[in-house]
Amino acid sequence: MTVPDAPVSSAVSAEPLDLASHLAAVSDPHAGAIANFVGVVRDHDPAAGGRVILLEYQAHPDAGRILEELATRFATDGARVAVSHRVGRLGVGDLALVCAVSTAHRADAFDRCRALVEAIKAELPIWKRQHTADGDATWVGLS
Repeated sequence: MTVPDAPVSSAVSAEPLDLASHLAAVSDPHAGAIANFVGVVRDHDPAAGGRVILLEYQAHPDAGRILEELATRFATDGARVAVSHRVGRLGVGDLALVCAVSTAHRADAFDRCRALVEAIKAELPIWKRQHTADGDATWVGLS
């Protein structure tokens, strides 16, 4: 992640993600609320056609810059944002996305966190390939 004292901390990383470091990055005496989202690799997906055993995330070279721009969009009016997306091979139970947002009030923290996660899903150039127990592998979200 980038500088922890900044209102925005973002990273695209092959290293395991840690919720506690994201919460610490948005900690602020002016904040009365911290909302977070943790995206976890699950063992199923209706489109997979079998039991998912791992995901393989690949990122466009600009993904880090774009993630920082997305985070900055939501770090206004005193809000702080820490967000990271994992790339590489992730097993079931691994953290794929961690987002924390602190604001003065809870409703604003919830709204910004959800909106940021939705923006990441729609705009961040990271793709996943699902591997199933039967040996099949399919790309998700390329259409």
